Amino acid sequence: MKFGLLGCAFALTLGLAGPASADIKIGASVSETGPASSLGDPEAKTLKLLVDEINAAGGVLGQKIKLFLYDDGGDPNKARTFATRLVEDDEVVAIVGGSTTGTTMSIISVAENAKIPFISLAGAIEIIDPVKPFVFKTPHTDRMAGRKIFEDMKAKGYSKIALISGSDGFGASMRKQCLQVIGEFGITVLAEETYGPNDADMTPQLTNIRSKGEVQAILNPGFGQGPAIVTRNYGQLGIKTPLYQSHGVASKSFIDLAGPASEGVRLPGTAVLVANLLPANDPQRAVVSAYTTAYQAKFNQPASTFGGYAHDGLRLLVDAIKRAGKAEPKAIRDALEGTKGFVGVTGTFNMAAGDHLGLDLSAFRMLEIKGGNWALVQ
Repeated sequence: MKFGLLGCAFALTLGLAGPASADIKIGASVSETGPASSLGDPEAKTLKLLVDEINAAGGVLGQKIKLFLYDDGGDPNKARTFATRLVEDDEVVAIVGGSTTGTTMSIISVAENAKIPFISLAGAIEIIDPVKPFVFKTPHTDRMAGRKIFEDMKAKGYSKIALISGSDGFGASMRKQCLQVIGEFGITVLAEETYGPNDADMTPQLTNIRSKGEVQAILNPGFGQGPAIVTRNYGQLGIKTPLYQSHGVASKSFIDLAGPASEGVRLPGTAVLVANLLPANDPQRAVVSAYTTAYQAKFNQPASTFGGYAHDGLRLLVDAIKRAGKAEPKAIRDALEGTKGFVGVTGTFNMAAGDHLGLDLSAFRMLEIKGGNWALVQ
């Protein structure tokens, strides 16, 4: 009896010492409100949607996912605070988030110090170049976007362009990357203007660009409301020079904000925006259709590129946990780095020790706005 009582006490002690929850804890900090809400809102919706789907299907490795989701409002200081809370209080095994370059850079230091894998949803190349052991990302880089745009410009015979860039983290980063690679395409910049995140009228900058009569195309690196204002002002001034935008505005909300002036605008985007136009043999068709259909049914609005970044971020994490066989940060990190042939809605990911993105230019689709919607550029 004494042995039996001791055995019971020992078993009870083990039970009390075990984990308080069998859930796999995953954290997220996105800009659900604020100036970057066009990015963060669909990201937050997507994360909730997928967690519900995954848990309803039995979870991962027999465990449910518990999502700790915070809204940083696009504020880097808040993002850092939430990242710290996710690590120290919520004890997550991985983080998905960072809607913007600014919030992402704040989260990186926390994730790296804690050795927690972090998948960013922002575009700047600095996020993964140079490679940081625990940092990954799902959007194409701003440098890749520049190359895709310049390929199209060169094919159209444009060799003299103007830049009007946002001064935010994304806009400044993409401007820098564009200027570094533009010479490879035989294209020169004849005029350059910038605008701030709170500017409500870019007519003066566009008037200056229009005065350069030799400009053959205009490129606007930016995200949020700024590019929509640029596009509206462009239309109001009656400028006929072709206008290119970046993947930072690849959502239906940009078309709605910019209005009729967006007709003919070109930009690099993902398959999410043209799910119904993908050929039957496209390897992304099934996963893109499943996501866009579920999102539309749940939220009664079309899926966006930005929600797609969150989709791939969480799905990559789940895939890594399955392949690792355990929800342990270092094991997840190693599995993420070993990702090969993972078909997401953004593209097919093939990561490596020297590449924590794993996408190439083929994942980008060159798009044009026609009749108030997206069309594939043939």
